[in-house]
Amino acid sequence: MVKLNKIYTRTGDDGTTGLGSGERRLKHDLRVEAYGTVDEANSCIGLARLHTEKDFPELDAMLMRIQNDLFDLGADLATPDTGQTLPYEPLRIIDTQVSRIEADIDQLNANLAPLRSFVLPGGSPASAALHLARTVARRAERHMVELAQKPDESVTPAALKYINRVSDFLFVAARVVNDNGARDVLWVPGHNR
Repeated sequence: MVKLNKIYTRTGDDGTTGLGSGERRLKHDLRVEAYGTVDEANSCIGLARLHTEKDFPELDAMLMRIQNDLFDLGADLATPDTGQTLPYEPLRIIDTQVSRIEADIDQLNANLAPLRSFVLPGGSPASAALHLARTVARRAERHMVELAQKPDESVTPAALKYINRVSDFLFVAARVVNDNGARDVLWVPGHNR
């Protein structure tokens, strides 16, 4: 369990932050950028939940689970697998978390009509907020993929799958809160030429 007695430590005043392994990295390091963007996506989901908690309780419960899983993902990314034994078992995203979010996506998608065009973010405040969270999750995914390509870094396959599913989930959820897609705003190619 995490225990935070003091919020400021002054250890980051030199522009570095500590990873779960104890290693110090610059705050603009790609690994820090990746888990920081996961945190940003989590915050966007928290904002979206202000619009879902009353009218969409089942969806809101799914979003809350995702928020908790995103903290797991941040912990996973903050503790790179260096092959060395740590004095504790690092928290990792596991395949059952991926399976759970896939089941949630399938459940939500079951009542949606197939799309005829791309969806523009909007339609309702809840949908717009979920689309914003989706785009931030996609940015986190891009950082994670870039990090995984570096020869001296590692990202677990389950972590990459999970963040990919998060943005898929948020897309489907944005359609659900738009009256199951009835209020979706569709892209009309070249409409304003």
